[in-house]
Amino acid sequence: MRVLLYSEGKKLFSKSGVGIALKHQMSALEKVGVEYTTNEEDRFDVVHINTVGPGAERILKKAKKSNIPVIYHTHTTYEDFRNSFTLSNAIAPWLKKRLIKLYSSADFLISPTEYAKNLIKSYGIDLPIKAVSNGVDNTRFSKNKVLAEKFLLENNIRKPLIVSVGLPFERKGVIDFCEIAEKRTDLVFYWFGAKISSLLPSKIRRLLKNPPDNVKFPGFIPQEMIIGPYSACDVFLFPSYEETEGIVVLEALATEAPIVLRDIPVYSDWMKHEENCLKAKNNKEFMENIDRLLHNESLRKKLSACGKGTALEKDLSIIGQELKKIYLEVLDRKK
Repeated sequence: MRVLLYSEGKKLFSKSGVGIALKHQMSALEKVGVEYTTNEEDRFDVVHINTVGPGAERILKKAKKSNIPVIYHTHTTYEDFRNSFTLSNAIAPWLKKRLIKLYSSADFLISPTEYAKNLIKSYGIDLPIKAVSNGVDNTRFSKNKVLAEKFLLENNIRKPLIVSVGLPFERKGVIDFCEIAEKRTDLVFYWFGAKISSLLPSKIRRLLKNPPDNVKFPGFIPQEMIIGPYSACDVFLFPSYEETEGIVVLEALATEAPIVLRDIPVYSDWMKHEENCLKAKNNKEFMENIDRLLHNESLRKKLSACGKGTALEKDLSIIGQELKKIYLEVLDRKK
């Protein structure tokens, strides 16, 4: 069995969640001995599509014509497309129709979480669908005190450190992040993520150019380098309003960063308040939870330990087994 892992615009998406998800799929399949290719000219038995552009539609039609089963990974939803980049809200209704058309044409759907799965089902799509986490590589992501000290020293950080990671979209809560920082000048705030300024609305571009004095936007840094900030932070703050999962949350869990995130439906069944994270509904609660973690070492240790347990449950070796099972099931159905 050979699987075509398809994702278009690899350069464009390489710094996004979809790009990282593709890398995770490759690693997960390697761990369980499933042969794959990313070259559509190769021979393959199953297609696993990750994107929704014209290239993906072409591959979908080509596979259907050749009677090759298609699995569609529903990373993209109408809900998480909105409030992202310039004109995203205007495009979103059109996108939803396209998602329904593409996803409905597959043989099987994969969603990153139960929440995302239920969103797709709410579109009226009646296909077999399973929730499979994007996963995290715990062999790569683990707490590293040496990299933590290096990051703090190189950036001359002497105050408590608050870190977030992601594209600086309004949906991700970047405005809230800066508003919290303005009120907490006793803390240092770092937001890591590609700035892609040409795609961002003017108010976000202005924010990135003139952030509060205690906020830094270093831009995108490779995964191997982000381990330092994850390991060094006193709090990983994730104020996103909408996610299909949040790969950076998995990375933060794996590196044992104490997490404060927004109380949104995607986290209802696997991120538990007071167990592996703290949840907040508004900026006031975010600040209260930050203070709780800064002043309660036993709570920090508890969240870190439980969080690592959650990350281990979503290790790529486990995700690889789940993907392999789906591929074999879809192939068997097709026969």
